[in-house]
Amino acid sequence: MTQPRLTRRAFLAGTGVAVLAPSGLLVPLPAWAAAKVGAPAPTFTAGATTGKGVSLADYQGKIVVLEWTNHDCPYVRKHYETGNMQALQKEATGQGVTWLTIISSSPGTQGHVGPRQADELTATRQASPSAVLLDPTGAVGQMYGATNTPHMYVIDKAGALVYAGAIDDKPTTRRSDVQGAQNYVRAALQAVAANQPVKTPITRAYGCTVKYP
Repeated sequence: MTQPRLTRRAFLAGTGVAVLAPSGLLVPLPAWAAAKVGAPAPTFTAGATTGKGVSLADYQGKIVVLEWTNHDCPYVRKHYETGNMQALQKEATGQGVTWLTIISSSPGTQGHVGPRQADELTATRQASPSAVLLDPTGAVGQMYGATNTPHMYVIDKAGALVYAGAIDDKPTTRRSDVQGAQNYVRAALQAVAANQPVKTPITRAYGCTVKYP
């Protein structure tokens, strides 16, 4: 396999350096390789809607869910308009799980929002993430190989990535399909809480493509 050219940006990525985006929010430079299930989850620092930097390292020893979202995506709307995503958020955070919602849509693309609009969406949809992170450069999304919205990841207490993929097994926009769907994220969280291996650690994410720059 041909190795990528070592640019200054790539070199800094290997050092774990985070940089300021034009918006003033702290975002990481992409790592050499995308996140891999069974390996340590790549660390990052990104700007939250509060204006503060949030680091994955802040949640060491906790179970963490990463949710890539785009509020204009019909697949995302399916899960929010039925209350499915909010129910899962509340269930998880109520059990001590940290839930980070990440928006990687670049400026001028579908789903891009600023801090105020992101907070308004959280409030109007009655969502319950631990924090909403803005990733307008796409650095965190590309680090994790996030391709679709929603794209879901579960990180265990040891910091290992134990699940990556779809929220469930119904890759449609039909609201009726939420009922009876196999929720992969819920199953992964239950397995981690019971100190059991995740039976289905990788699935193919479905939804709208992430709107990277």
